[in-house]
Amino acid sequence: MGSSVKVRVALLAALAIAAGCRRAGDAPSEAIAPAATPVRVARVTRETVSESIEAPGRSVAVVEVKIRAPFAGTLETLLVSDGSIVRRGGTLGSVIARENEAETSGARDMLAMARSETEKRDAEHALDLARKNRVLSPLRSSVDGVVLSHAASEGDRLSEGQEIVSVAQASSIVFQADVGQSDIPRVRTGQPASVRLTEDPQPLDAVVAAVLPVAATDLTSPVRIQFRRRPARNGVGLFGTARIIVGSRADVPTVPDAALLRDDVTGTTRVAVVSADRHVHWIAVSTGVEQGGRTEIRSPAIADGTVVVVSGQVGLPEGSPVSIQP
Repeated sequence: MGSSVKVRVALLAALAIAAGCRRAGDAPSEAIAPAATPVRVARVTRETVSESIEAPGRSVAVVEVKIRAPFAGTLETLLVSDGSIVRRGGTLGSVIARENEAETSGARDMLAMARSETEKRDAEHALDLARKNRVLSPLRSSVDGVVLSHAASEGDRLSEGQEIVSVAQASSIVFQADVGQSDIPRVRTGQPASVRLTEDPQPLDAVVAAVLPVAATDLTSPVRIQFRRRPARNGVGLFGTARIIVGSRADVPTVPDAALLRDDVTGTTRVAVVSADRHVHWIAVSTGVEQGGRTEIRSPAIADGTVVVVSGQVGLPEGSPVSIQP
């Protein structure tokens, strides 16, 4: 074979190899689509929401009953202490008349100074007679309630009518909430309320009984809230929080609480909306009333039925594909 033929053959072979390399290199590679993230979703629904305000406070007694000495004498026994629960007709203690106390004290002195058997018998007889004749009056509670304070102790001498024990009437125990002045214009007698006491995790059904007058310079105003059902413990001075329903709005868009993703640093709240082609789009929202596990969306306007992610949305980039799980 001539040299020119050999050159042409070699050139053709090289071109063929090069062409093959280009075809292999130039073949378009298929793009790998990102995997869809499994999520759970819910829909925007319209609800009637209650507008409420919250205020701290404590339980107080509107009616306090004073238990007083029925006559001049000595407080013989005191069976209750501050905080004791008492029942109507229950015995709180006893008072001995001053005359009987003097007789008993005199007979005791006679017995202590007796020298002969005759003197001892006479003194013992006098002491026994004084004890039998003494007037010991029981102190009884006139109401069901709780002891607020006591003004006397066992052994104290009492004058007639002197205060011994103060009892808060159980039926008069209310919750007094300290409501901010800016919220007071929205509070009215008869509005439904609930009270959550620190010692009782279950909220107690209640109603606004009165808005009490206060000085204009005060930052809060006392609102008296009546329990519809008495607390398990008829205590006074129990701290808690009152929630007062001051209004309602119908047909507002709401989402489950789990759909909201809050950024504590920026203060922004976002919702992940799922488009028709099942991609996520983040929307910054302004929220309103929280009620029954759902939260009102005040802005922007979101159509009823819009699909929002309630589980699996944390860390999802904008535009991420998702697969909806049951």
